[in-house]
Amino acid sequence: KMLGRVLCAVLFLGALQSLAGASQGHISVVLLGATGDLAKKYLWQGLFQLYIDQVSNGHSFTFHGAALAAQEPGQRLMFDVLKKLSCPTDEAPNRCAVLKDQFLKLSQYHQLRTAEDYSALSREIEALLRQEGLQEAGRIFYFSVPPFAYTDIARHINSSCRPAPGAWLRVVLEKPFGHDLESAQQLAAELTGFFREEEMYRVDHYLGKQAVAHILPFRDQNRQFLDPIWNRHHVERVEIVLKETVDAKGRTSFYEQYGVIRDVLQNHLTEALLFLLMELPANVSRAEEVLQHKLQSFQSLWGLEKSSAVLGQYQAYASQVQEELQQAQDYVSTTPTFAGVLIRSHSLRWEGVPFLLTSGKALDERVGYARVLFKNRAYCTQSDTLRDAGHSQCKAKQIIFYFGHGALNSPAVLVSRNLFRPVMPKDSWKEAEARSDLHVFGQPLSDYYVYSPVKERDAYSVLISNIYHGRKDFFITTENLLASWSFWTPLLDSISHQPLRLYPGGVENQHLLDFEMVSGGLAFTLAEPAELLNPGRQMPSDYRAVESKFRQSPLVSAWSEDLIPQLASDMEEAALRSVARSGQFHLALSGGSSPVVLFQQLARHHFAFPWQHTHIWLVDERCVPLTDAESNFFSLHRHLLQGIRVPYFNIHPMPVHLHRRLCVEEDRGTELYAKDIVALVANASFDLVLLGVGTDGHTASLFPRSENGLEGAPTVVLTESPAKPHQRMSLSLPLINKARQVFVLVLGKGKHNITTLLSRVGHEPRKWPISGVSPSSGQLVWYVDYEALLG
Repeated sequence: KMLGRVLCAVLFLGALQSLAGASQGHISVVLLGATGDLAKKYLWQGLFQLYIDQVSNGHSFTFHGAALAAQEPGQRLMFDVLKKLSCPTDEAPNRCAVLKDQFLKLSQYHQLRTAEDYSALSREIEALLRQEGLQEAGRIFYFSVPPFAYTDIARHINSSCRPAPGAWLRVVLEKPFGHDLESAQQLAAELTGFFREEEMYRVDHYLGKQAVAHILPFRDQNRQFLDPIWNRHHVERVEIVLKETVDAKGRTSFYEQYGVIRDVLQNHLTEALLFLLMELPANVSRAEEVLQHKLQSFQSLWGLEKSSAVLGQYQAYASQVQEELQQAQDYVSTTPTFAGVLIRSHSLRWEGVPFLLTSGKALDERVGYARVLFKNRAYCTQSDTLRDAGHSQCKAKQIIFYFGHGALNSPAVLVSRNLFRPVMPKDSWKEAEARSDLHVFGQPLSDYYVYSPVKERDAYSVLISNIYHGRKDFFITTENLLASWSFWTPLLDSISHQPLRLYPGGVENQHLLDFEMVSGGLAFTLAEPAELLNPGRQMPSDYRAVESKFRQSPLVSAWSEDLIPQLASDMEEAALRSVARSGQFHLALSGGSSPVVLFQQLARHHFAFPWQHTHIWLVDERCVPLTDAESNFFSLHRHLLQGIRVPYFNIHPMPVHLHRRLCVEEDRGTELYAKDIVALVANASFDLVLLGVGTDGHTASLFPRSENGLEGAPTVVLTESPAKPHQRMSLSLPLINKARQVFVLVLGKGKHNITTLLSRVGHEPRKWPISGVSPSSGQLVWYVDYEALLG
């Protein structure tokens, strides 16, 4: 009854102040985990801000705090938090006091444990609506609980606590959203069983930070200045940084599971990256367009590899883990607390521009920013003292989206005065005083146009307002989430046991964590001091190949992360020798999954490769359109051709798709390819052929007991695969054996059995086609990683 009376008073107040003069419907907000840390620090304050902002706009509200605690202690805990809610500084004290009193009276505590508890909550909401004659607009359920509880709660809401037809449901989920791609897929699949995509709002609170949220509007409103310079021709590099002075003490249980990359880079910094990287949609206010462009940006990124990252761990972390998690004294943690990661895009706009993402605990300052540093070709003859320093073309040109803390201690957008005066919305951003006593990146603040928010708002207040308004572009969709995990998981897997650089923490780190770009990857600038090295730290085993020969041919063996760079270097050497000898290099490449990492290595790290003089041929192809994801050419294009400068006429895809038909014999695709080889390749002898090996011993698309390609005159043949798609086109074994060099790449534990078998058998190509590879006047070299060789 008390709730009903307060609701009536609020509706009357709203009716007086609203232009509509009547309620637009009732919204019930349910905060699960209402007595937890996040709720205490941010969520209740954000909900109170929402109430202040919207109470006069027609909707009526009730707020339901929920937790597992029993009614009386839970209610006491919750109201202790609510009494401490603060009024915004720009709100009239008298009005705010009234609204706070109303907010407290509209808030109730519920113990939610069982399906019946959720049913009872739903009945209570429905009874209130009937009693007050209100129409339900919607319900918001905010999950401020650990992710392991999501599925049970989702099941209860879906079965017992949905609003009536015609009203919306919005379910708000807090990170972490999985630990890697597989766990994220599993969690997403479970939630999709209960909620529609449009009902789910995954929170990354960095999307609520005012400087991050303004990146897209800034780019949109300043198109006239940015369009000519927002590209690889003008941008030197982009830095996205989040530094913290605190360590992980008290949170080591969480940190041991997640580490700095999962905690910060995979979500917060990646979201800021996408806003800078993505193509601008025609309308930045349309959530669907923004989300689609973000997904397209993921597709333009090079995959990450081990050399893309530098990793560190502050010295005290190990002892904190041992103490808090009761681990033994010799326990070694491989969890990074510092990471620098180099990200590159193969889009036309950003090709060659390094994007550096950096974050760490126990660093020298607390600050976050995204910094776009422009190339500077100016040379100034006049001395600094005589020059208009603020507008000098010789000073650094940059745009900085300052997330907060640090020297400025507030969100800000900074643009170098020698770049342009930006357009900023006057209702939400104001120009700050040009101070020369503060310095940002070595320059006085007076060197920048500086803008700060008219009204500084907490990130959660911004996000809760966007949930209320249904703004999906401020949240992580399922597609966006899985795209992000697809991008980051390979790096996380590759560094899971990588030694970490120890650092003392704070200002004592000095230059120890400085890193630089080397050969397309990252490396620490300084050697690690001997006194910081931990003698108990586990190092990867350095296996050595037992033999230097495999099947009477040279063998190169190492861990895959070392083997692939060696293979790429050997290919580059072969190419340079061939070009020096004949002016061109004919390279035939196999399809499948094994060469993908090799293609990426060649595209990123081998800038001296003579691509201008290289002809690229296919060893084999699946009988699918070349734009199909199953196509070997599609994979080659995606992972190699997009990243190199090879003449268009030097690329020779197999003609599997002629006259709108796939691999029809009378279309004579094999004959066409054979004629091209004879016309362009001297003596039809490729300079280098790269092959792989299947678990059944096939190579190229030559399969055991194949009727075509193992012997005889045809140089290009159609074959049948036991796996879909069944039809293939392939170079024949006799043609492969005419090559000057043949490299065979074998990777992974899954190839251990066939590798062992091949080490014992003779020349039996009908059983194992790979055993028939024996260049008649060339060289065969095997590249086999330790997992395939030793199991």
